[in-house]
Amino acid sequence: MDDLGFKPLVTQRLRLRPWREADAPALHRLMDYAIARTLAAVPFPYALEQAEGWIASTRAEIEAGSAYHLAIVGVGKEAPLIGGVGLRLDRAARLGRLGYWVSGKFQRQGLAREAAGRLTRWAMANLDLDRIEATVATDNEPSIAVLRHIGFRQVGESRQLFLARGTEHRVMVFAVGREDLFGDAPPPAAAPEPKAAAPGAKPLLLVAACALIDIDMRVLLARRPEGKRLAGLWEFPGGKLDPGETPEAALIRELAEELGIDVSAHCLAPFAFASHEYEKFHLLMPLYLCRRWRGLPRAKEGQQLTWVSPDRLAEYPMPEADRPLVPLLRDFLGG
Repeated sequence: MDDLGFKPLVTQRLRLRPWREADAPALHRLMDYAIARTLAAVPFPYALEQAEGWIASTRAEIEAGSAYHLAIVGVGKEAPLIGGVGLRLDRAARLGRLGYWVSGKFQRQGLAREAAGRLTRWAMANLDLDRIEATVATDNEPSIAVLRHIGFRQVGESRQLFLARGTEHRVMVFAVGREDLFGDAPPPAAAPEPKAAAPGAKPLLLVAACALIDIDMRVLLARRPEGKRLAGLWEFPGGKLDPGETPEAALIRELAEELGIDVSAHCLAPFAFASHEYEKFHLLMPLYLCRRWRGLPRAKEGQQLTWVSPDRLAEYPMPEADRPLVPLLRDFLGG
């Protein structure tokens, strides 16, 4: 864990960490006009005192959880400062605003794409965001290519003041959502074609889910981790059925693998089911209730866990298939 309690984000070639006071001279040296002219809020000339003040502000913002501005460095022992990548948050709108830069001698190596993509995927999976936006001057073709490679789509145009240029410039507005980054849903693994199916019928994917309920009538939700489809959304623990497996057996296996708890079949009570059509398959998901298990639920697959009172379940963004189950569960538990 790095300073400020922030665990650096690592890629094959890079390490993204909080800015430090000692970075100020290098930041001041690297912030030439070629870089400053691409960043709307950066003036030029860029004084050392401005670098020092900005670094202090980024550390305060990380502590407050209002923004994550990170230094891009290499992964070696004496890794040089390569650039910066940052995300400002509008939590009320569930929106993040992305910015990034890489110094001249490190450009054209795919490093900006690597850093911006890493922060974007981390933020969408770990922060309460539905969308990330970025604005790029129309004459900044390398940065436009970076955004498109990550998965951003152009959603509009505007004008923005660039301090280093001393004038407004036309910008392209890009945005990316969870589905653009992680896909809309996991495809069925080797799902068989339905018997006697009508032309165009979709394979059926059977998934079992469980609402674990504690003594305070709270329900356990798990957040899908970065690297998985639908990353960042909350769901009831569970998973796909293996061939020939019953829903109860699948849940016993999945709850042991995901949460490290032992559940008996007689403690699983069928409650409701969800039926949802995705682009390539149809999902059928029975939801079971469980009030008794052995062991303390803990995240074994990198997911976040939280216990939620019934009246707050609707506040957590979930996959489309899970959402219809929330009011049923809330009404049953008296939330």
